Amino acid sequence: MKELVEVIAKALVEYPDEVEVVEKESGHTIFLELHVAQSDMGKVIGKQGRIAKSIRSVVKAAATKIDKKVVVDIM
Repeated sequence: MKELVEVIAKALVEYPDEVEVVEKESGHTIFLELHVAQSDMGKVIGKQGRIAKSIRSVVKAAATKIDKKVVVDIM
């Protein structure tokens, strides 16, 4: 899951070197914290949060294969 979020975020931002994903697991839930450069925050969130919602949807669909819940937070 971490690699999936990282690949998607790096494709969206202007500074891909500053993309960092921190993964924490607790039971059946995986928490992913996405850190990007301050100037790239709008590109990752998108208008009215559409891109962020799309990222979460893709990750949720991928998580069904491993039978876990995934929470993506953009920091």
